[in-house]
Amino acid sequence: METITLNNGVIMPKLGFGVYQIPQAETAEAVYQAIKIGYRLIDTADIYGNEVQTGEGIKRAISEGLVTRKDLFVTTKLFILQASEAGAKKTIAQSLERLGLDYIDLYLIHQPYGDIYGAWRAMVSAQKAGVVRAIGVSNFKSAKMIEFSSLVDVKPQVNQIEINPWYQRIEDQEWHEKYDVQLEAWAPFAEGRHDLFTNPTLANIGKKYDKTVGQVVLRWLMQRNLVALAKSVRPERMAENFAIFDFELSKEDMETITKLNQNESAFFDHDAPKQVEAFMKRMLNVK
Repeated sequence: METITLNNGVIMPKLGFGVYQIPQAETAEAVYQAIKIGYRLIDTADIYGNEVQTGEGIKRAISEGLVTRKDLFVTTKLFILQASEAGAKKTIAQSLERLGLDYIDLYLIHQPYGDIYGAWRAMVSAQKAGVVRAIGVSNFKSAKMIEFSSLVDVKPQVNQIEINPWYQRIEDQEWHEKYDVQLEAWAPFAEGRHDLFTNPTLANIGKKYDKTVGQVVLRWLMQRNLVALAKSVRPERMAENFAIFDFELSKEDMETITKLNQNESAFFDHDAPKQVEAFMKRMLNVK
């Protein structure tokens, strides 16, 4: 497993297993199978509603001797409804209880809204207390990351954002490298949008290495020194996504993939007025 070192010295696996949209009834088994295959980074969130089941999968893998707790890197996140100092303090404690863990490896602010500075103070305190090893943000655009990093005493270790062949975030990566904040890619396959898995450019590159489109995409992210999250409930697909450490894309292949960039989200803009309005209505419980 390839790793990166965060700005506070914590070592993080570059390939992870995400549980977003996995039903509760399937989460524990999916997490267990992922760990069995070799994944060591497990990513969940308060809003996903499956922290308990994620913890159950982790507990089973540890109890069967597949891994120790120190082998794993567990991430969870603070949603906007709890984005305050008191809310973050309470939610961190709840996440620890739901996961059945003594500490969380990475804790993220899920959205750049609400009292993120108050939440950050609680997260820094949790980090100093040793119940959180690394702290970061998610869905922060570069400008917001720069502002936030400049105003807090402890800058984020990670920013988890959408990155895939259609939305490559090349300039964003340059800004994050300047501020020493590690980028982590969610939705690296764009959930198959724009026919990603049958894209002829990616498929032809895969044929050169006897690899699938998904493996090419994940390898492309690894070689950009990004952390990536892959999701599946099928063990065979989990294993396929994990089998990316035995080949390397050429410089020409990397440049070819760069040309696929559409420079726009395959989903939605977190800063679009309608989206922010929806976030605010949810946070304030307004219809």
